[in-house]
Amino acid sequence: MLRLRCLAAVLLGGLLYGASALADDIDKATYGFPLTNPFEATIATTPPDLRPALPTDEDIDQSDYTLRLRPEREFILPDNFWPVKQLRYRLAQQDHPAPLIFIIAGTGAPYSSSLAEYLKKLFYGAGYHVVQLSSPTSYDFMAAASRHATPGISTEDADDLYRVMQAVRAQHPKLPITDFYLTGYSLGALDAAFVSKLDETRRSFNFKRVLLLNPPVNLYTSVTNLDRLVQTQVKGIDNTTTFYDMVLGKLTRYFQQKGYIDLNDALLFDFQSSRQRLSDEQMAMLIGTSFRFSAADITFTSDLINRRGLIIPPAYPVSEGTSLTPFFRRALQCDFDCYMSEQLIPHWRKVSKGGSLTQLVDQVSLYALEDYLRSSRKIAVMHNADDVILGPGDLGFLRRTLGPRLIVYPYGGHCGNLNYRVNSDAMLEFFRG
Repeated sequence: MLRLRCLAAVLLGGLLYGASALADDIDKATYGFPLTNPFEATIATTPPDLRPALPTDEDIDQSDYTLRLRPEREFILPDNFWPVKQLRYRLAQQDHPAPLIFIIAGTGAPYSSSLAEYLKKLFYGAGYHVVQLSSPTSYDFMAAASRHATPGISTEDADDLYRVMQAVRAQHPKLPITDFYLTGYSLGALDAAFVSKLDETRRSFNFKRVLLLNPPVNLYTSVTNLDRLVQTQVKGIDNTTTFYDMVLGKLTRYFQQKGYIDLNDALLFDFQSSRQRLSDEQMAMLIGTSFRFSAADITFTSDLINRRGLIIPPAYPVSEGTSLTPFFRRALQCDFDCYMSEQLIPHWRKVSKGGSLTQLVDQVSLYALEDYLRSSRKIAVMHNADDVILGPGDLGFLRRTLGPRLIVYPYGGHCGNLNYRVNSDAMLEFFRG
């Protein structure tokens, strides 16, 4: 337990006090983002008066569509999975020829997540057709689009996403598209990099520009950072209830209401309902606990689809009336390391004929794309020096590899400043360039 406290203290200290040594790209004084605490920025995001003007839903010509990509899953999954037996996505279309931009959501998030919605409105208002796609780690994508339903191998996830994008394009043959663009946030940004690399050979889209927003550089480092936040030691609310118990209870209610965990919505949901200002340790645990829900969702869904018997016994009868709560509680005890060791690595070794953990870690991160990122002038990255998912050397790698195609903001935590006017202007400028 002492070791866990030390790990959390190191992580918290590095995030809160190490940013100044890294933030040499955008000047702090001129940037103007008001939230200098990375945890608060991650949770609360930009104050409303500093956000860009966006079109309302009533101003947007948009609809949700479905794709039938994995018909065999319709017989494997129980009836209470009926909403995700076909993959849903959202298309917002202009009434004139325009470029189309694909948006890939972050860890565990569906296409309709709050950040994907924000980016949709931003780009639609600038004149783009917009397609919103769920993350390969979301339970709907795993059920309806993923070949192996074991996300985390970046090349496989990119291949699944690419097939979805091709199916979307085929479903709208008359949509007048002038060019194709691509973006993603958080894990969706890492996915976007691998999709762009795949497109260099398959050439279905020939993406004109690709923007990565707050990507994990080393995926294993990022998920380890987030897992550690759950282990942060904080004082209990009273003698019988720990802060973790309180957070877990609130996020459980959120999950029951929504049926999934949208990291950003879930964080804000609890942050705004807190009657007292949360400490840094409490905010860290809130972020980590939300990520733990996403990891549990991945663990549970992958086990259910593949019938591995790690969460649900293989012969256990699962029907529409079956309560899945006990199994999801069991999945909550499995962090991302647990998912990797029990499901991802065995699958990886099966498909790679004996690949090692070190090989897996290398191949699922941006480091695996170093040569491509260095040579492909259409790709840019926007990141924050105080992002909770970054590890030692990550920003250095991005600087060496991308040069002027990297923008590092001094503050914003993890994706907390994407809806800041300065950032939104920079996004639009990049795609117009």
